[in-house]
Amino acid sequence: AATKLASAEKLMYFCTDQLGLEQDFEQKQMPDGKLLVDGFLLCVDVSRGMNRNFDEQLKFVSTLYGHLAKTKKPVVLVLTKCDEGVERYIRDAHAFALGKKSLQVVETSARSNVNVELAFGTLAQLVDRSRGKAKIIPYFEALKQQSQQIAAAKDRYEWLLGRLVKGHAEAWPAACRRMQPAPEYQDYVHLEGTQKAKKLFLQHVQRLKQEHIERRRRAYLALLPQALDALLPDLEEIDRLGRAKVAKLLEGKPGFLRWFVVLEETPWDATSHVDAADGERIPLDLLESAAAAALVEAHVEKLRQERKRAEMRRAFRDNLESSPFVTPGKPWEEARSFLMSEDFSMWLEESVYMELYGRHQKRLIERAKEDFQELLLEYSELFYELELDAKPSKEKMGVIQEVLGEEPRFKALQKLQAERDALVLKHIHFVYHPTKETCPGCPGCVDSRVEQLLGGRPARPSERQPKSPPAPDGGVDRINLVILGKDGLARELANEIRALCTSDDRYVVEGKMYELALRPIEGNVRLPVN
Repeated sequence: AATKLASAEKLMYFCTDQLGLEQDFEQKQMPDGKLLVDGFLLCVDVSRGMNRNFDEQLKFVSTLYGHLAKTKKPVVLVLTKCDEGVERYIRDAHAFALGKKSLQVVETSARSNVNVELAFGTLAQLVDRSRGKAKIIPYFEALKQQSQQIAAAKDRYEWLLGRLVKGHAEAWPAACRRMQPAPEYQDYVHLEGTQKAKKLFLQHVQRLKQEHIERRRRAYLALLPQALDALLPDLEEIDRLGRAKVAKLLEGKPGFLRWFVVLEETPWDATSHVDAADGERIPLDLLESAAAAALVEAHVEKLRQERKRAEMRRAFRDNLESSPFVTPGKPWEEARSFLMSEDFSMWLEESVYMELYGRHQKRLIERAKEDFQELLLEYSELFYELELDAKPSKEKMGVIQEVLGEEPRFKALQKLQAERDALVLKHIHFVYHPTKETCPGCPGCVDSRVEQLLGGRPARPSERQPKSPPAPDGGVDRINLVILGKDGLARELANEIRALCTSDDRYVVEGKMYELALRPIEGNVRLPVN
């Protein structure tokens, strides 16, 4: 309770955290070793202490206050450790203060840094009446205000971290130097201290690292299905294999190193591989993760389904080939009920079956047209009586249809009558104008094929062997022609050809002379003599 202190060369205040480090902190000594006391903070611990009776403590405080009051100096009753305060103790302390004249009470917590400055500010106002009177706020209300203030300062500091610290490899000293000028950093450090600021920085950097690892993990997992498609396309090879065996199987594939990398240290996300510049390849130990295992299983299931869909396609095509209800030109709507089953509907979209049906119909129609053309050739005598360049009358067309009507090849185009009639007209045109262009077999007809063969035959220029004497026949090319036929047709055609040749069987085509060797064969061409 002394108001005059004397202690030369002593510090005015000291903190035990500064022991041994005194020179690192600002030091204030008592002026001339003397100090006048202007007021008192009377501190009362309101927490539950071991082997401590609060009533006895309050009696001592009451006695001490009596000595302080005699000094005529202002006194503020400070309740400490309110963060662990007992409600009755706080109530009794307030009751004690009510019995004293103008004794103000401030509820504080040094640990939570609540109302500490208010306690000193209240005393300073009592010492210096010119100061504005401080509003005394109860502990819990002050704690709420301070929590809000700290939360706002923390938000602003975290925003600053997000703006300035972009990489997970940043170190605290460098980042701290960059942030020091920023008010967001200063406010938070003022409220919570440097250690908490550093802790938030480390959490932010760790979060950045986890985000970086997660991005890489997602990239690897996105690439894994492509790698499996490339290296393990065969279901029989991978079906019902365990995780370890799949990894072993992959390692033996020729393209393994294009997609995967085997690390000396694992797991990959705890090694320097996470920051490797060339880290696009998938670490093999990633296959041990549940997400990768799910993708492997999905790949196997996809192969199973692809196999089943392929089986369905084959079964449907077989069904098309064997079904008597699928005829040329029949629309899908008419044939559907005869072809579709529940299994087919389960495994493939109807549009797939429609596409398969469309392709089958195209082949079917082409085959039916070819068969019908053969039919027309077999009944050539039907068309000989027509007038040259005349379009057949309805009666004549009726006769043709009546003669051919019972033929299966005629009936096959029942659903394509317009195309069937067009084929008849085209055939009539061919009968009266038999050229390569009108030939039903074009471009596979003999005329076209012979021209292609002759056109592709290399010439034999005389300058290739300039030192050899010229051939007696002047280098005439030879054509070997075999004519197959029966009932004298082969010999008849051979005679027709010879009639167009010179006396020594020479034949001229487009101004070029050819030597012609004819051999008509009648009867069985498979006989050795033929």
